[in-house]
Amino acid sequence: MRCSVRNGSRGNAPFEPFRIIGNIYYVGPSGISSFLITTPEGHILLDTGFETTVPRIRESVTKLGLRLEDIKIILNSHAHLDHSGGHALMKKLTGAKIMMSEADAALLASGGTNDFTPYSREMIAYPPVQADRMLRDGDKVTLGGVVLTCHLTPGHTKGCMTWTTDVTEDGKVAHVLFFGSTSILPGVPLVNNAGYPNIAEDFAATYRKLESLPCDVFLAPHSSFFGLREKATRLERGAKPNPFIDPAAYRGFIKRAERNFRKQLEAERGQSRK
Repeated sequence: MRCSVRNGSRGNAPFEPFRIIGNIYYVGPSGISSFLITTPEGHILLDTGFETTVPRIRESVTKLGLRLEDIKIILNSHAHLDHSGGHALMKKLTGAKIMMSEADAALLASGGTNDFTPYSREMIAYPPVQADRMLRDGDKVTLGGVVLTCHLTPGHTKGCMTWTTDVTEDGKVAHVLFFGSTSILPGVPLVNNAGYPNIAEDFAATYRKLESLPCDVFLAPHSSFFGLREKATRLERGAKPNPFIDPAAYRGFIKRAERNFRKQLEAERGQSRK
């Protein structure tokens, strides 16, 4: 949750849909990501954005020559307003099954209002909806021969999820990673957090897990995290190899994020000792 505007106008501007790699397509707006994984038996949508993002996704799916109604499964990076706000509407339009970690399913069912963040209900709330399947760490989601693995990476939310799958590009297997997020939101403490006492421990474990996961293609819930616009432009111009195959981008992002986490944690610990 990075955008402070309720309708997400800064991140909700249209973005031309395109194939990223293999059977993975970008169907989100310019700032908040939505990914479509296509299969012969229907499609998987990862993140719905704000409720106002859903018409953008519908338009993008149609532009690709596909049908919104063929979305069978809705997955999620984490259950904040700007990534789950459209879940209820998307489920209504498609009948797709929502699959989510237990902790974030509870957040989804509350419409985002039982989060540990210090923000007002008016700022974080979205239409609530129930998940159809609860996921644990390591669970697989399968459809039409596609397998996605759920990795619980808590901290940003208590049930934040990172997803991995493999695709084939030019005869070579590429490991795709959909990052869940490790952002520490303004006003969220890592020390003495009454709403999330083990937040620092969860973040530390999450970084260990993220560092262990293979990643050739780094994708994320915010387009700025993985350089969407620049890489999409290069891809459109025919760049070879596929610019989204960029394992260094993932490793660099995780190292910088963990460094910032450690810095804030040490600063807070120092303050608490005074």
